[in-house]
Amino acid sequence: MAVERAALVVLDRVNKWFGKQRVLTDVSMGLSNGERVVICGPSGSGKSTLLRCINGLEHHQSGSITVDGMRLTRQSKSLEQVRSEVGMVFQSFNLFQHLTVLENCTLAPMWVRGWTRQQAQTAATEFLQRVHMQEYLGNFPSQLSGGQQQRVAIARALCMQPKVMMFDEPTSALDPEMTKEVLDIILDLRTSGMTMLCVTHEMAFARQIADRVIFIDRGQIVEQGSPAELFERPKTERLKAFLNQVLREQHD
Repeated sequence: MAVERAALVVLDRVNKWFGKQRVLTDVSMGLSNGERVVICGPSGSGKSTLLRCINGLEHHQSGSITVDGMRLTRQSKSLEQVRSEVGMVFQSFNLFQHLTVLENCTLAPMWVRGWTRQQAQTAATEFLQRVHMQEYLGNFPSQLSGGQQQRVAIARALCMQPKVMMFDEPTSALDPEMTKEVLDIILDLRTSGMTMLCVTHEMAFARQIADRVIFIDRGQIVEQGSPAELFERPKTERLKAFLNQVLREQHD
């Protein structure tokens, strides 16, 4: 008998415009505690915007977003509460170039969580070890490869001990070798039971990590289901065309 898992993130008919362009249209979805969900779709389909709406980096114009029972609004207190529970790893690392690896990881826990420097450094060292970056505590981002910077970005997000981790195309700026090392780290997080929402174009990785895959096109959820259901038995022509294109590109 399947065990019901509590909903951690709930979107109800979320709409988002950039000027006159509608980017998200009546998006409704949930993310359960401990669930791993992958979002895929063509470029410009609204995937990254969806993640940015969930942690308040973009404001949605209608509908509701709830994270761990907290309704996301434009009020600063609401934004702070939600962002403290949602870790975000971006395409372009977004590390502070003037801070060391250790300082990048301790800044938010000290400012947001109110931890002492010692508490923050202890946690940062633990998570940097988890992503195999413990030897680079005193290095600056410019001294690291792209894959190393992305691993530090993952550790930085983990240091806040979020209830959900979101990854926005975390390997899009990396070469194939660096891509594998970052994906291996994310797969390792899966075994720890971390709740994750990941936008990726890596279909083989999506098969490995996802409990559920959501296909978005033109700002709408077109299909969703298990990786086997979506990749082996797509129901819509839009998804079939997308998979054919992506698989052809990844085989070239």
